[in-house]
Amino acid sequence: MKISLNWLKEYVDIGDMPVEDLVNNLTMSGLEVEDYVDQKEIYKDFIVGYVKEKNKHPNADRLSLCTVSNGKEDLQVICGAPNVDKGQKIIFAPIGSVIPKGNFQLKKVKIRGVESCGMICSEDELEFGDDHDGIMVLDDSLLEGTPLCDVMNLNDVIMEIAITPNRPDALSHIGVARDVCALLGKILKIPEVKISKSSGEASKFATVEIEDVENCLRYSAKIIKNIQIKESPVWLKEKLKNIGLKPINNIVDVTNFVMHEIGQPLHAFDLNKLAKQKIVVKSTDKEIRFITLDSKERVLPKDTLMICDGEKHIAIAGVMGGENSEINENTKDILIESAYFNPSSIRRTAKSLQLNTDASYRFERGTDPKITDYAVERAASLIAELACGINIDGILDNYPNRIEPRKIIIRYSRVTKLLGYDIAKEKIKNILNNLELKIVSEEKDNLTVSIPTFRPDIEREVDVIEEIARINGYENIPTISKISITLNKKTDETTFAELIRITANGLGFYEMITNPLQNKETASVIGTPVLVKNPQSLDMEYLRTSLIQGALKVVSQNIKHGEKDLLLFEIGNVFNKLNDKKISNFDDFTEKEKLIFILTGKSSKKQWFVKEKEYDFYNLKGLLNSFERKILLDNVLNDSYNNVVSNFYDYYIQKKYKETKIGEGGKLNKNILKQFDIAQEVYLFEYDLELIKSIIPDKKYYIEPLKFPKIYRDFAFIFDKEIDFETVKDFINKESSDLLKSVLLFDLFEHESLGKNKKSLAFALEYYSDKQTLTEEEVEKDFRSLIAAVTKKFSAQLRGN
Repeated sequence: MKISLNWLKEYVDIGDMPVEDLVNNLTMSGLEVEDYVDQKEIYKDFIVGYVKEKNKHPNADRLSLCTVSNGKEDLQVICGAPNVDKGQKIIFAPIGSVIPKGNFQLKKVKIRGVESCGMICSEDELEFGDDHDGIMVLDDSLLEGTPLCDVMNLNDVIMEIAITPNRPDALSHIGVARDVCALLGKILKIPEVKISKSSGEASKFATVEIEDVENCLRYSAKIIKNIQIKESPVWLKEKLKNIGLKPINNIVDVTNFVMHEIGQPLHAFDLNKLAKQKIVVKSTDKEIRFITLDSKERVLPKDTLMICDGEKHIAIAGVMGGENSEINENTKDILIESAYFNPSSIRRTAKSLQLNTDASYRFERGTDPKITDYAVERAASLIAELACGINIDGILDNYPNRIEPRKIIIRYSRVTKLLGYDIAKEKIKNILNNLELKIVSEEKDNLTVSIPTFRPDIEREVDVIEEIARINGYENIPTISKISITLNKKTDETTFAELIRITANGLGFYEMITNPLQNKETASVIGTPVLVKNPQSLDMEYLRTSLIQGALKVVSQNIKHGEKDLLLFEIGNVFNKLNDKKISNFDDFTEKEKLIFILTGKSSKKQWFVKEKEYDFYNLKGLLNSFERKILLDNVLNDSYNNVVSNFYDYYIQKKYKETKIGEGGKLNKNILKQFDIAQEVYLFEYDLELIKSIIPDKKYYIEPLKFPKIYRDFAFIFDKEIDFETVKDFINKESSDLLKSVLLFDLFEHESLGKNKKSLAFALEYYSDKQTLTEEEVEKDFRSLIAAVTKKFSAQLRGN
């Protein structure tokens, strides 16, 4: 943002402080001055010249050979401008001058064989504007040789300040002046304006209604009649030009002036174009088309905040006015708008339309709701003066839900603890007062401070302490040569995540990182999405509910680019609402860290020694088992299989720790894949990392090799179909002797030959003892006992009997 030093001095007395010191103070306080331009230095060599003669160049049809007087001597200058003529007063750049555009130094040169000793300048070359069609012609009364700085009042310093998003209060000359006052201990001088206490006569000419009170919290307006649209006075045009704005007319120029003076955007409507002389602020209930001031028809999405009259839409609130209510040379009566809009609403609209204006830039960061009346009264008084209009008594001010300043308690002891050094109490109070942070009460160790509405960034005690440190000066932080700290055991929160990455890479997976912000359609595929308060765009207005959607987008993009065989993983946080109510605190939604593995395509390609093979469920299961083995969870997690088709999976597996589900995944069904334009099979599994971290795996310990041989037995039974393997396994372990060490399922068979709703389960049993060699009789006794027990318990039939 450009700030004029001369303009700034109208609000704060900086005396004869060198520009370099002011720039340094501002930068050190957080308002970084990226660059500054001293006009006197740039234009010091330029003077008024007089074209005594103009002749045709002997060797070029489009060039003129001019004789220019600099007040001391006549010089030969070649000029290519079509409008140069004898008898003109022009801006002359002598040899040695540095031309602003291009930053090059003039030298004596020959052009088509004829010597040229200087340059006659255009507006574009001097960076006064964009006009490069001809030279600038000055007033005839000026004396040749007069310095250009004296003629055009080029005695200003223009600073380019980088305003961070949390400092909307600094987006104006008064905002910057307030910081300068705090830094230098000066008094801020704000122009006095008489603010109307009631609607008065103004209510006879217009009314204001706010239907969307959530997105328009205040709307102030003034009526000015019988105005004359004309050119602005020199002082106003110069102010605007110096900060890079192009003067339009006295009405538009005043609204721009007030915006850059106090930071409040304004808009002027032609009162006679407003149907029923009414202003209604409301949001659209459907998508509409609207022609803005730049004569472009734009498609506005549903819920766009609009300014309307009694019949139609007339402006996109906080962004740009409409062509159907703009002022022109025939306008006589105007209504000036000064409002406070919800920053989220304006940001959403500007992003969706890709339309960024000076007004939206300020509104979406947050303006001051307290000064809408001051701003519109300031503009009305200037317009009445410059446009010879009648400032109608009264103000239309609709403020349904007043925004009160928040109060924060500041502890002196906390200031010292956070900053690490002492600041005198009186200095702290002076800094707060200079920043207009009003002290409402004071006790021995603390202050209660009222935070002005122009500082929405100050929300907590620590924010106020930061302001104190900023104004006190970061350069005043004392140097400490030695510090003492207690060394405690460091807990590295990234260690476990790094172990997962190394393990996943070792299994052949590549890591992906997806955007946690998604559009509503994508985020709603699974879970209950959380709406972001200030989304950058409609494509990023919801937080992801799962890592699955982002992973499938990555798979889809890779397939479209010809990369069809994929092993991918991601670690990231997901968010889900807990109810349908509006989120008011952190208890209304959950945030969990998840891990996803996803595989698709071919696990092996066709070669002379191997057949082509697609990834399948068993690849997924095997990789998951290998992963769990690496992080020492293979002996504590249980698998639960489900072959019932769901809305998400054709069949899937769940990993459980005791009764708690740790993760879930399987083969995705075609309906889900179709949403992401994927035509090949995809398998995935998503873990809850927070639950995994909470599991304490068994410690590794040494087991002495077995000294005695093992004996193996197996049997197969026909069971009812609803009986699962885990139930049978648990029963076998319970009924057997201590000699049985392992029970494994090695075959599952279903066929109509077994009977209706029947299945066959085959088990491998492993017997051994740590103390002796088992005999066949000992094992056979236990084995036969198990057969009888299983048969009786489950009404099962032993196969092969």
